Amino acid sequence: MSRGTAMEPLGIVFTELGDDFLRATMPVDARTRQPYGLLHGGASVLLAETIGSSAGMMSVRDGEGVVGIEINANHLRGVREGQVTGTARPLHVGRQTQVWEIRIEDERGRLVCISRLTLAVIPVEAKVLP
Repeated sequence: MSRGTAMEPLGIVFTELGDDFLRATMPVDARTRQPYGLLHGGASVLLAETIGSSAGMMSVRDGEGVVGIEINANHLRGVREGQVTGTARPLHVGRQTQVWEIRIEDERGRLVCISRLTLAVIPVEAKVLP
């Protein structure tokens, strides 16, 4: 599913699926750093929305999909190299909306970014991705 999406050039890889979470990693390198050499906040938000939306898609019935309607992020720690790991867990999974918390941590398990994503559950008529 990552081919031809923002996930591919940024190196986002899903690593683990649990009963109540979805996890993915992203490298901190030239693709994801801002000019001061730190992980770009926008890259963190892209990782958070990718994981949360993907988890949301796995939580809907056939014929339904999800779209993001709000995301926020607090950037708590800078990261210069290595990789970060994001974990999405549901706060609310309803018939019309979902709310996911995504924690992004560095390789030492320190919290880098905390994000909350709200998704709308919508009907889908056809496959979303080619």
